[in-house]
Amino acid sequence: MLHQMKLQSDPFERIKNGEKVLELRLYDEKRQKVEVGDEIKFSKMENSEEKIKVGVVGLLHYKKFADIIQDLPAAYLGYKESEKDYLKNSMYEIYTREDEEKYGVLGIRIKLI
Repeated sequence: MLHQMKLQSDPFERIKNGEKVLELRLYDEKRQKVEVGDEIKFSKMENSEEKIKVGVVGLLHYKKFADIIQDLPAAYLGYKESEKDYLKNSMYEIYTREDEEKYGVLGIRIKLI
């Protein structure tokens, strides 16, 4: 199955350059349909004509963004270990703690196609 998702410029470029191999999302109704073997077409928010396609190679379920960020190397997200606190806080610029509590978190392991 092919899924469509949007990304801000920075994570889009990190995936495009092969620096980011894990995408974090809420485990909401849309993401509950994602399965290993599926494909995701990411559109850049600032320029929806720019797209990249990835394959889903793994799924990681967590209750909180902080837990998955703490458990895995920051390099999976295209960052340094010293930036983990920044990563944890930045997730709440996109998602609310209430939605995190309601849905949980999904780590989507991806490979550029």
